[in-house]
Amino acid sequence: MTSYYIPLCPNKSYHVFSRATGKEKLFIEDRNYSFFLEKVQKHIFPIADLLSWCLLPNHFHFLIKIKDIDTLNKRYNEIKKKETDSKTDISDFVMEQFSNLLNSYTKSFNKVYKRKGSLFIDYLRRVEITDDAQFVSTVFYIHKNSIHHCVSKTIESWKWSSYHNFLRFTSNNLINEVLDEFNGYESFIDYHKQLVLPKNIDDVDE
Repeated sequence: MTSYYIPLCPNKSYHVFSRATGKEKLFIEDRNYSFFLEKVQKHIFPIADLLSWCLLPNHFHFLIKIKDIDTLNKRYNEIKKKETDSKTDISDFVMEQFSNLLNSYTKSFNKVYKRKGSLFIDYLRRVEITDDAQFVSTVFYIHKNSIHHCVSKTIESWKWSSYHNFLRFTSNNLINEVLDEFNGYESFIDYHKQLVLPKNIDDVDE
């Protein structure tokens, strides 16, 4: 049985995802998506590489790789002004950065839309990526989410996903790392041409 509460450890990759509470929306306007990505850059980029992502109106999916222990220790020291005591400290610190992301976004969202209370469910689901096949299927799953949840008819027509980064094929270490798992750009594109069956935007438990 999958445990959604595993620690996020250095040098490991994870599929992480969260959703809005109840029937709420996380993103109402285009500027909400852009603002959330700015928050991701601020809170998550220092502690994890974002390999693949998709933002939907009421949930999001990330494929991340946690930074190495030296980078995490340095970031911990910068923020906490002290040294780490254990591996648990680092794992908790990584989770704290995700909490800061979601809390910061919620605070701004509530101010703009004059609402109160929680916006996200009270936990971040995560699944460790343990082999190449799982990595490839997770990238595809994340990119196809807009079709899966009926907000677009094709992967490329939904602009709030990392798929467009790969279409532009601007070479960098993170894009190359993903493409290597697909055995190159052409194989990556072909893999994303698979049939995707739509579900319902409110069904985000999978």
